[in-house]
Amino acid sequence: MNFDFPAFLVLATVLTGGIWLLDALLFAPRRQRLAAEATLGAEGQVRARVRVKEPVLVEYARSFFPVILIVLLLRSFLVEPFRIPSGSMMPTLLVGDFILVNKFAYGLRWPVLDSKFLDLGEPQRGDVAVFRFPLDPGTDYIKRIVGVPGDEIAYRNKTLYVNGQAVPQTSDGLYTGVGAGAGMTGSRIADEKLGEVEHRILTHPRAPDLAPGCYELLKGPVKVPAGYYFAMGDNRDNSNDSRCWGLVPEGNLVGKAFAIWMNWDGQREGFPIDWSRLGTLIK
Repeated sequence: MNFDFPAFLVLATVLTGGIWLLDALLFAPRRQRLAAEATLGAEGQVRARVRVKEPVLVEYARSFFPVILIVLLLRSFLVEPFRIPSGSMMPTLLVGDFILVNKFAYGLRWPVLDSKFLDLGEPQRGDVAVFRFPLDPGTDYIKRIVGVPGDEIAYRNKTLYVNGQAVPQTSDGLYTGVGAGAGMTGSRIADEKLGEVEHRILTHPRAPDLAPGCYELLKGPVKVPAGYYFAMGDNRDNSNDSRCWGLVPEGNLVGKAFAIWMNWDGQREGFPIDWSRLGTLIK
């Protein structure tokens, strides 16, 4: 079962804020009145100032509310961190990469409800996007957008075709993987230019173009309808993507990945952090 962190943040914000507000409106004035009466005494004599202690629950709520609210706002509307669990986006993203995702690139959405209330942009070909998996919205996927509404997408002989034109590739030798990605050693590296975006992909000459269950989808070119996107992994022979389960609805988009801020691969020899990847921009 996936932990719904956005729902937890919203609930925690409402709960802590509600406790603080309720106390400020109803109980704090009463405590202040009692403190004032105790200070004056029964016959109006001024005594040592009496301080009525704030309940522990209210104290914690007042302390945590602004922190939780800031985290909620940042995560919902600005930047959200993710960790890469698989090699489907190699060599662009490696297992163990911690990435940052721009949450407003494709418009602002209400947390939990995921409904857009401000349209700020749309995915472009070549974007590395995070989205909720159409077959299991509780799971986040990350792939490259290769087809936008109106495009016709085909994939054959290790080559991507957009609107009948082969996307240019330039071979760049063989890949040497490390750590969790060592199994991809020997794959072919190619520089692919998708519109204005140049990026690297991996293919293996002996692997089929598509997994057996994916062939039906791409027997012929796929026309991308309005409100949907075609997404593929850069590790073309090892990616569960739109070739297998279909298109990404616009409403499932989470944001655009833009930077790697940490890499931790426990299968690396020696120290598990690859310092060279810290601060790398994603393209």
